[in-house]
Amino acid sequence: MVSRRALWSDTADALIAGRGVPGGMDEQPGHWQPNPQATTPPGAVPQALAENQARSWALGAHISALAGFLVPFGNILGPLIVWLLKKDQSPFVDDQGKEALNFQIFVSIIMLALGVLFGIGVLLTIVLIGALLVPLVAIAMLVVAVGAAIFAIIGGVKANEGVAYRYPWTMRFIK
Repeated sequence: MVSRRALWSDTADALIAGRGVPGGMDEQPGHWQPNPQATTPPGAVPQALAENQARSWALGAHISALAGFLVPFGNILGPLIVWLLKKDQSPFVDDQGKEALNFQIFVSIIMLALGVLFGIGVLLTIVLIGALLVPLVAIAMLVVAVGAAIFAIIGGVKANEGVAYRYPWTMRFIK
């Protein structure tokens, strides 16, 4: 019978040596193996992403804009977080993250302007002119929101294919 101390000592020695746990699943072929390069020490330059990982993160930059339907300003925060996390690891993620972020900033500015028009229309409803303005602005807001979602999905699909997607009718705030 093996004592606990000997078992723990053997396990610790094997892990330190990078061999995995003796008798564990990682000794079988096809199972997870420890990767000594998996963590980046503080101050080190992050490693470049593989092409498929870069495409996945670029997809995430575009699709994360749909968070705006659940969280206020989530359409900006999603692409911003992805871009800030991965911009140094892949030029493709850097480019697509900036593209998605620029488009969502532009959409937010348009929605803010339409919101102001909506508020003015509500105030003018008392005079009866706003009765026309409120439904028109509401329809415009719906069209912008649905259009932004469709373009974000198209951008995500293109980015996943490895194609640099450019949103139509947008301003480039972040170069």
